[in-house]
Amino acid sequence: MVAFLALSLAQGMKQTVKAEVDPNFYIYLCIGQSNMAGGDTYIGLQEQDKRMLDNRFKNLQTCSGNGNYVVGNWHRAVPPLVRSNNSLSPADYFGRTMIEKLPDSIRVGVVVVAVEGCSIVLFDKAQYRSYYSSAADWMKNYIKSYNSTGNVYSTLIKYAKKAQETGVIKGILLHQGETDAYSDTWLNNVNTVYKNILKDLSLNAADVPLIAGQVVDEEQGGQCAGANNTINKLPKKIKTAHVVSSQGCTDCGDNLHFSPEGYRLIGKRYAAKALEILEEQRLTDVSPVFTPTPASDIIYNLNGERIEAPQKGINIINGKKVLVR
Repeated sequence: MVAFLALSLAQGMKQTVKAEVDPNFYIYLCIGQSNMAGGDTYIGLQEQDKRMLDNRFKNLQTCSGNGNYVVGNWHRAVPPLVRSNNSLSPADYFGRTMIEKLPDSIRVGVVVVAVEGCSIVLFDKAQYRSYYSSAADWMKNYIKSYNSTGNVYSTLIKYAKKAQETGVIKGILLHQGETDAYSDTWLNNVNTVYKNILKDLSLNAADVPLIAGQVVDEEQGGQCAGANNTINKLPKKIKTAHVVSSQGCTDCGDNLHFSPEGYRLIGKRYAAKALEILEEQRLTDVSPVFTPTPASDIIYNLNGERIEAPQKGINIINGKKVLVR
């Protein structure tokens, strides 16, 4: 009887143990259509793309159909990030550049939810039903790999919350617009989706910027280059939105999808913008504290090392930067 009670108690304690949130695990949500998903296999992966030895860059698998990767699990971010029939994504070289430029104590994770050919309204929880019901069968198949009811937004939120169990969401990367970014309606829809994400994940816009990338541009013969005129207006619509240029990002010959070189370049530009924003936040987002902190507080120094007590200067206490005088 005693042994049984001891076992039951141990099991109960085990079930209540949760992973500790690591303030040095930076999470980025990545949404969009085929370019964000990574085009198609005909675009190809080169040897330099397949080599990803650094375990600091992670991908949270969000849909079925990507080899042996288990949906809902983190794995080392090796392309394709979405499905086996995809290729490179802007998220690939975004993450690689981030871990290259950031201190070794920082890890980066991406949560990619992207559907080939879709409108932004697929990510609007108030509009997706009618859009999904009228979608072509081939698109429905892509959507169903995330969610059998067509609600890919709920899938995004589900896995974003899972990511929040171990890391901190630092931004949202958007690459979408070839289908419908040709009027202010698109701007309004993006704004709605962005606000919904922030609300449903209890995030602040100032802490979680929206970074949008241009589509294949006119110089490359982009079929949808006109969408860039609307995409460029995002920072006026959303104060915390930023736009990444696609100028010089070559396409794969179909005038819609980037080439491997193009994906690498625009991914690095997403990273450059994210790093710029992180530096701005580092200089401005610091709270002063003058009293000792409780022993239960989780404290890190700027090197990502766990410490018992706050040190003079900037510390990370319970996931927030705090200035200790």
